[in-house]
Amino acid sequence: MKKRWIGAALALASAAGAGAFFTNKVMYIKKKTEEQILESEQRSTHFSREEYEAVEKEHFSVPSSFGYDIYGTIIAPHPENKFMIFCHGVTVNSLTSFKYMKLFLNEGWNVVSYDHRRHGKSGGKTTSYGFYEKQDLKAVVEMVKAKFGEYIRLGVHGESMGAVTTLLYASMKESRADFYIADCPFSDFKQQLVHRLKEDFKLPPFPIIPLANFVLKWRDGYRLTDISPLNEIEKIKEPVLFIHSAEDTYILPQMTKELYRKKQGEKMLFIASHGTHARSLVDNYEHYEETVRSFLTKFHLQ
Repeated sequence: MKKRWIGAALALASAAGAGAFFTNKVMYIKKKTEEQILESEQRSTHFSREEYEAVEKEHFSVPSSFGYDIYGTIIAPHPENKFMIFCHGVTVNSLTSFKYMKLFLNEGWNVVSYDHRRHGKSGGKTTSYGFYEKQDLKAVVEMVKAKFGEYIRLGVHGESMGAVTTLLYASMKESRADFYIADCPFSDFKQQLVHRLKEDFKLPPFPIIPLANFVLKWRDGYRLTDISPLNEIEKIKEPVLFIHSAEDTYILPQMTKELYRKKQGEKMLFIASHGTHARSLVDNYEHYEETVRSFLTKFHLQ
């Protein structure tokens, strides 16, 4: 009997340890340094540090409802009341949004970028892959509306985790943008982690995913299953442009296709021929630009 209790205790401790280890990887995913981000962006032909630094910018901070400050930048050279907000991907910061911002600046839009929680200059202790980030996006939208007017034309563009954040915000009753662009989102966080477990560690989902689902709720207040744009997509009434690279193996393009099929109403889909994860614009610039322009024209968003 004693050996049985000891065995059960050891099994429980092992399970708890595995759950803590995996959720640490999720909550505290290793971020890139500013130097690494800058070096990576400068390898792209669509980013110049000199050009970025030369642009006239207004810096802002807005309080998050979770008790920290969100930091960002406004570039508003145009008299038109047209604004785009940009949401970057995981492990990087708002500097990576500049290549997308340039595209819209050239089309006459003013632009806003910001650092997600626990990234860049913004506060926040954990990364939640859109669960808490959608509320921070709401705070940024409210700030832009308060500063520039209730009746501005407003769009939101997100990349990777930023695209998930964009879609989850768009599904909220309180969402206030006129359209959304989701570049390489996952459709369901649980399924994305199942995919990464198989690809990165050659591990099956059981028992890691059920453990993580339980431990994450205890440690950070949400479950893996709470982060699913696919479950929320039918709530989005505004036009959505879905973008993904056909060659993306990190988040599979099938996930974006699933989201596109389930979205009701006005929508467009662009599967870029070239590029790995989050490189649809860099490796297909002209086609990306033409698709965005076509989307804005088709749904009278210019």
